Amino acid sequence: MRQLKFHEKKLLKKVDFLKWKSEDNIRELQVMRRYHIQNRDDYKKYNKIVGMVTKLTNVLKQLDPKDATRIELTDQLLEKLTAMGVLPAKKSLVQCEQLATSAFCRRRLSVVMVRNKMAETVREACTFIEQGHVRVGPETVTDPAFHVTKNMEDFVTWVDTSKIKRKVAQYNDRLDDYDLML
Repeated sequence: MRQLKFHEKKLLKKVDFLKWKSEDNIRELQVMRRYHIQNRDDYKKYNKIVGMVTKLTNVLKQLDPKDATRIELTDQLLEKLTAMGVLPAKKSLVQCEQLATSAFCRRRLSVVMVRNKMAETVREACTFIEQGHVRVGPETVTDPAFHVTKNMEDFVTWVDTSKIKRKVAQYNDRLDDYDLML
């Protein structure tokens, strides 16, 4: 029995829990830390989508450049990725080839909040979202991994009953007397 515990300790010394599931995941850990991704599965899903886009891009590149199907599918793919906000502009298939997982991470609600100066850090933005202080359009969102499209980016605001919204309005001298009664 005592011998078994010694071997267990020896085994635990050899195991690196940061590199447990895959060998070289340093880049993955850096991206997860930078964008405060709490669930590893979210990163894996983004990575899988990027892989599928790259695979589709390679298939489209094998077709004749003047083929009507290739032109139509390329246009649809670029339009969709641009509308999602993953691509900055609709240009060519080269953009899809160079698409990175971090492009999807930059469209997360918490990162968009930092870019819009609603929070100082991504971690702080995640806290606000999880506490229910943020809404996108008419709906309150409590998931920091919520994907914000280009169209919805302008509709990221504070919930009406949020104390943070009240503090911001008070700081900017825009607090209405009616809001004081709430």
